Amino acid sequence: MFRLSAFAMWVLPLFLCLGAGPARAADDAGARLNAFFAAEWERGLRESPESASFDGDLRFNDRWTDLGLPAIEARQAADREALKTLLGFDRAALSPADQLNYDTYRWQLQQSVARQTFREYLQPVSHQGGVQTLDGVSEALNFAGAKDYRDWLARMQAVPTVIEQTTVLMREGIKARNLPPRVLMQRVPGQIAAQIVDDPAKSPFYRPFETMPASIPAAEQDALRAEARRTIAERIVPAYRRFQAFFERDYLPKTRASIAATALPDGKAYYDFLAGYYTTTNLTAEQIHAIGLKEVARIRGEMEKIKAEVGFQGSMAEFFTFLRTDPRFFEKTPEALLERYRATAKRIDPELVKVFRTIPRQPYGVRPIPDNIAPDTTTAYYQQGASDGSRAGFYYVNLYKPETRPTWEMIPLTLHESVPGHHFQFARGLELPDAPMFRRTAYFVAYGEGWGLYAEQLGYEMGLYQDPYDRMGQLAYEMWRAVRLVVDTGMHAKGWTREQAIAYFKDNSPKTDQDIVNEIDRYIGTPGQALAYKIGQLKISELRAKAARELGPKFDLRDYNDAVLETGSVPLETLEKHIDAWIDARR
Repeated sequence: MFRLSAFAMWVLPLFLCLGAGPARAADDAGARLNAFFAAEWERGLRESPESASFDGDLRFNDRWTDLGLPAIEARQAADREALKTLLGFDRAALSPADQLNYDTYRWQLQQSVARQTFREYLQPVSHQGGVQTLDGVSEALNFAGAKDYRDWLARMQAVPTVIEQTTVLMREGIKARNLPPRVLMQRVPGQIAAQIVDDPAKSPFYRPFETMPASIPAAEQDALRAEARRTIAERIVPAYRRFQAFFERDYLPKTRASIAATALPDGKAYYDFLAGYYTTTNLTAEQIHAIGLKEVARIRGEMEKIKAEVGFQGSMAEFFTFLRTDPRFFEKTPEALLERYRATAKRIDPELVKVFRTIPRQPYGVRPIPDNIAPDTTTAYYQQGASDGSRAGFYYVNLYKPETRPTWEMIPLTLHESVPGHHFQFARGLELPDAPMFRRTAYFVAYGEGWGLYAEQLGYEMGLYQDPYDRMGQLAYEMWRAVRLVVDTGMHAKGWTREQAIAYFKDNSPKTDQDIVNEIDRYIGTPGQALAYKIGQLKISELRAKAARELGPKFDLRDYNDAVLETGSVPLETLEKHIDAWIDARR
């Protein structure tokens, strides 16, 4: 990186002295900028082997991210140096495409450097993940040969080191009073306990060894399985026992009673930062709260219309209870629920051509969320495919307690998490022509989740919401994201209690109690993240209305949707500039 910076400072004056024209100068500046991006991408893969694994890069599959304090400080210093190097480029000398790359990476680095002051690494464990769920990385791996298993064994053998490093960070967090809320951490002992097994073959780490490819000779399979069981019994389980003792004796009693981010060191500044980071806007907590209240009122009015349409006699609260409890809306078994999700996805597929001209090439599948994390996990999530095409994208669905998973939510949920939601967003990003890797794999929450929520509404144009209960499901999901604006800012900026937030959510949404509690706890654990969904969707919908108004008969929804995706994930301000230019080009 230092060599690149020195090269950049030397070579540009040389080109200018040689009399390079504007086009040549732009080409040369772009080449140097893209060399910088390539070096940064490589740095990111080396610093985060798990990210490399998710991306399909196998070079670092035998190691974990170094969580030692010196390594963390080195990564932060590298980010600061990278920002300094980037700012040394002459933006005016770049082509429009490279200016977009420059602006996007500058925003990312500036945010990364700004958040260093909050020392988030001192909270390395949450109820949604951490060292107690390391086994989850295996979900992204392709176990095709013996080397893949040996790499996983190397990671398994290093688990005690990761646990020790995590424990050091948590002890530092105790000293700095940088601690998570106790109400969330009370869920973690059960997750740790799931790793402490008497039979190594029951360990979540052993899951990849249950079925092995026939290309590996039987004797080698037996040897790999034996080593896995030995590693689990002799290294992994004892390490988790030590971590369990530390967590329950030393850490959990010291976690904070408060749920608000403002209770953390420099907490108000932290929450303000997170609100801006996740929404990619300058909106204040008060402004976001007001937007939320307005949207809740609007959507509730639409729900009243559905209640009248189906002839329900009773209050909205009673209608919500009916939707949460009536057996007609629930599958009886996890197997039946999974089949229903898969059928819903396949129902959507042929309708996509109604609202898109471009269908991404990368396939997707539907998988259940692993049993060991399902009770503490949201309804569903998407795992992007590998950038090299070696792994499809996957829509993960929660099968825990089928009696809490209503069928009326399946269409909007599937539109959001699979197609045309996150799968289109990530897969189209990978197909960006000539874009550096960080752009092809970028994820700005306001763009990504805003697109996911916007995709739920595309179900109307796709002819999917024929049943009034399915339409109620769409409204329920939109209300879910509007409520977030109110309760997230309420808890973290306005002094709301957890109970207050749960009650407000329940009063305005038919989502089940299980989901509501998990959602509120997610907002407590990741302050500000939930704000991005509705803010992003409102911007994408606003730009669509603007395009339709200004283009009139020239407006085509398929072209608009393609235009939103063709930038890849970017800050909302960047998206707005792109759509404005797109409109101007079509007048």
